[in-house]
Parts: sequence; structure tokens; C-alpha cells
Amino acid sequence: MTGAPRNPAPCGKQMLSEQVYAHLWSAIMRGGYAPGDALKPQDLAREQGVSLAVTREALVRLVGEGLADRLPNRGFAVPSFSDHRWQEIAEARRTIEPVVLRMSIERGDIDWEARVRAAHHRLVRAPAYVLEEGEHYSSAWSEAHRAFHRTLLEGCGNLALLETFDRLFTASELARRWSAHRNPDRDAAKEHRRLEEAALARDADTAAAVMVQHLALTAAALTDDSGQAT
Repeated sequence: MTGAPRNPAPCGKQMLSEQVYAHLWSAIMRGGYAPGDALKPQDLAREQGVSLAVTREALVRLVGEGLADRLPNRGFAVPSFSDHRWQEIAEARRTIEPVVLRMSIERGDIDWEARVRAAHHRLVRAPAYVLEEGEHYSSAWSEAHRAFHRTLLEGCGNLALLETFDRLFTASELARRWSAHRNPDRDAAKEHRRLEEAALARDADTAAAVMVQHLALTAAALTDDSGQAT
């Protein structure tokens, strides 16, 4: 007969940590914390009604995703808005993603092609802005955007590279949400369509070139108060 787990506490702790993580992720992305704001474990633990260990576990996870910084002897904080920081992230993406996209085009099968087409269709259909979410891209569009970029790369079949993409994309997504002004001159829909078309045509050279240009425009927007990142 199978009995109850000898120590159910870890499962409960993990669930609480997930809840705290989700709360902080949402609060940071919504702008509930300004760049550089302290994330004090003791205060957060008290606010959320959880232990200090649970709170620290959630904060460490945020650090791993680039949504928080761990400060020596000073706890945690929301990343500061630093042009240099975001340009480094953008440079890393411009270095890695075109290479992974080439691999994806070379290795991806017909199922990958179908997923790329479906991901692009969802992105086109998602409303970029909704009134209740203000000047930020809508949550639905942001998720469809992330899914499209990740699906383009998934054909590479390399989990380590995809995990690197996940972290870099999340960090740049935070910057995009902080840079919420609209740039009417940028046709992001056209850029995404060109990425889809080149990938499905198995034109690795064009796809890589379009990706570099797409990410370069994003990098410029991260430091341009009159524009926005896409």
C-alpha cells in the first residue's frame, strides 16, 4: 500500500515559492517596482505571509532570469535602468540568435515549420495594445511575441541554447516594458513576417540578416526615449 509522502513540506514550500515568484514577476513587469528598487526578503516574506526561505528561493529564481540583481551584503533589487546593461543584452542576442536560427532552419522538420506558421498567426492576431493595460504592450501580444521568437529557434534541438534565449529574452522584455512609448515609424509586423517567410523558405542567410536587423532596432529603442522596443 502506498502511504503519504514522509515529508510533504518540500512540495508545500515549492508551491509557496512559485506563488511568491509569480507575484513578484508580475509586479516587476507591470512597473510596480521602479528600476533599482530594493526587494527586501524580510518585508516581502511578511507581506506574502511566507517564510524567509521561501521568499529567498523566489528571489534567486528572479535573479536567474535577469529580473532581479543580487547585491553583495545588501539583499536583492530590481535591475537599474542602465543603457550599458541593455546594450550588453542586445549584443548577446544579436550574437546568439542568428546562429541558432541558422541551426534551426538546417535541422527543423515539417512539424517545426507548422509550429512557426502557427506562432506567427497567433502573433498577428494578438492585440498589441488594450486599454486596461495602458501604454505597455498587452500581455497577450507579449506572450505571442515571445512564443514566435522561441519557436523560430526551437528547430535547433539544443536545450542549452534555448534556455540561454529564454533568459536573454526575459531580461530584454523587462526593458521593453519600461520603454513603453510608441514608435509609429517601425513596422514590427513586417519584420516578423519577413522572419517567418525566410525561415519557412529555408533561406538561412536572409533569415539571419533579418534577425540581426530586427534585434538592432530593438537595441536602439532600449536607449531611445522617443521609441519603443519590439
